[in-house]
Amino acid sequence: MFRHTKQLQFEAKPERPDPVYAHKLQELIGGAFGEMTVTMQYLFQGWNCRIEGKYKDLIMDTATEEIGHVEMLATMVARLLEGAPATMTAEAVKDPVMAAVIGGMDPQQAIVAGGGALPADSNGYPWNGKFIVASGNLLADFRANAAAEAQGRLQTARLYNMTDDPGVKEMLKFNLARDTVHQKQWLRAIEELEADGLETDIAPSALFDEENQEHNNTIWHLSDGPDGNKGGWSTGEDRIEYLMDPKPLGGPGTAPKPDPALYGTYSPTQDAVGTVKGKAQSVKSKLT
Repeated sequence: MFRHTKQLQFEAKPERPDPVYAHKLQELIGGAFGEMTVTMQYLFQGWNCRIEGKYKDLIMDTATEEIGHVEMLATMVARLLEGAPATMTAEAVKDPVMAAVIGGMDPQQAIVAGGGALPADSNGYPWNGKFIVASGNLLADFRANAAAEAQGRLQTARLYNMTDDPGVKEMLKFNLARDTVHQKQWLRAIEELEADGLETDIAPSALFDEENQEHNNTIWHLSDGPDGNKGGWSTGEDRIEYLMDPKPLGGPGTAPKPDPALYGTYSPTQDAVGTVKGKAQSVKSKLT
């Protein structure tokens, strides 16, 4: 059960309307690393969690907080758009220079949302459930969570430097702080999983005996950059071996003959290079 409290987690009041910035702020709502993504990511992780107790409670606490972050941002977008879609824009576009700037606003915020936020990113691309990670493995999920919060904080920091509105900056300062603590909590939860004996460094902690032992501790040097083997990962007692001249282990990646009903372009002479050569040699021997 969820219950909505009619108060924002933190205030969301801009000093003045700014429809162009409202367009930019959409990224923090419906972008790949926006608040809608972490909201749904944590909700599904929590619902899928098979361990009652501290881990599930942490996930659900954070998921519910993220719903509030979507609300804060949606409220901020609506207030940044207040008076902008009609009157403010109509006056502004009389100046050609300002018209070019206003061209950066999202018309769908006015046309579709009636002067409000959209479940979309800053390009108007709709939010997609494929953005989320909820695998059921807490180690894999918590690592994804830390990465998501890192990307979200990075984008928030960039947007912080794109406005001089004191009200917007105050809200973003709060969001930055929450992204900071969420990164810390997921990283510490990863350590806790190991301390509790639930997971190890590698996810999942299974099939180590079955995996190919020859290839589970090597890095293949496959770029022109020469310095990959100078990192700490390839030195010391637990080093990963750096193969400086790796060789391919498989044959040509030739696709098989297509189903005739699919009408894929195909030449019988491409069945096997050796067969074609063999036929050529046979013809040559008959001529001589």
